[in-house]
Amino acid sequence: MNAQGSVPESARRYALRRALFRFSQSGLSLVGLALVVTLLMIAVFGPSLAPYPEHLGGAVNTAARFRPPSLAHPFGTNELGQDVFSLVLGGTRVSVLAGLAVVMLGTLIGTVVGAIAGYAGGWTDEILMRISDLKLTVPGLILAMAVAAALGPGILNMVIAIALSWWPGYARLVRGEVMAKKEELFVTAARAIGAGPGRILFRHILPNILTPVIVKMSLDMGFAILTVASLGFIGIGVKPPTPEWGSLLSVARGYMPDYWWTAIFPGLAIFTAVFGFNLLGDGLRDVFDPKARR
Repeated sequence: MNAQGSVPESARRYALRRALFRFSQSGLSLVGLALVVTLLMIAVFGPSLAPYPEHLGGAVNTAARFRPPSLAHPFGTNELGQDVFSLVLGGTRVSVLAGLAVVMLGTLIGTVVGAIAGYAGGWTDEILMRISDLKLTVPGLILAMAVAAALGPGILNMVIAIALSWWPGYARLVRGEVMAKKEELFVTAARAIGAGPGRILFRHILPNILTPVIVKMSLDMGFAILTVASLGFIGIGVKPPTPEWGSLLSVARGYMPDYWWTAIFPGLAIFTAVFGFNLLGDGLRDVFDPKARR
């Protein structure tokens, strides 16, 4: 690599090291990262780590109903004698991966819509943004409930229902970033050498606006998991016997406060997931926010 090419590479490495250093100086951000990594590991390996894997498939043990937390059952058992710890571990995969799918799908739709609107401008921008504004006038959870009820229960339908209410925020964010970037010199240079609109947008502009999108995705993950749990809580989410945090909490509320453990531990799982992703998102925002740099 020549000297001219090594300068930008060195600058990128320096910026990366500086960002990692800033992130490592925030204790809460590191806590959030640890929680998120733990949740992702449990989401992948949780069912195989469950001490009672048969309970994840719907097996019951009525002789062990409502046993309090113990060494044999760290989170106690529920009304069917199922191990709550195993159910919470198994529900992590559904809740976390469904939340991730919601954010990814919402980001994809919103990024495409916002990029086209911001770059094209004119009537295209007006039409797409008015559709986005129309979506924003309806509360996201209400819209997700309506779509999920129309499509029927199931993980895929639940993800689609939530994602359809999730994309407008990304569309508005990307539109603003694209409108600012399309006037910069590197876009003018690409246009001057004959690059078409599609190439300019997807090869030059979008790679330069990924930072705010990634930060928003990390912040939205917690709320996506909470929305997934909300749909499960009202019975529109995952079909039983598949464990899911919201549905576990919904069943357990009928046994409060006598058998508190059946509700406390699924609720703590939801809290931990939302808390961890929010801490991680705040840390990433502090790292990548240009105004926070010295």
